[in-house]
Amino acid sequence: MVVTFKSRAAADVIMLGDHARALLRILGKDPDARQGILTVEQLPDAIATLQAAIEADRERDRQRQDESEDDDGDDPPPTGIGAAVSLHQRGWPLLEMMRQSLDDKKPVTWES
Repeated sequence: MVVTFKSRAAADVIMLGDHARALLRILGKDPDARQGILTVEQLPDAIATLQAAIEADRERDRQRQDESEDDDGDDPPPTGIGAAVSLHQRGWPLLEMMRQSLDDKKPVTWES
């Protein structure tokens, strides 16, 4: 399943369902809803919530990286195309869309 986030203030953000559902959970929205909306009034709290989740995920990645550098294991963590994509990487486009939408006073909708 693919979820498309839309706003008249920004380009569409398209995500695979599992990743979009994770972000919707963070935002306090029903992750199983086929469609939904973040109203202009909801955007400031949604932006703050997603920003906090992104920062926490970024910090966890830094800690994992520090731990893996200290580890004497033979296998280094995957890099490039083999590396996992983190929440902070997946969430950034949606966060930017929400910021632009708030600036232009436009809601963000999604549908699957």
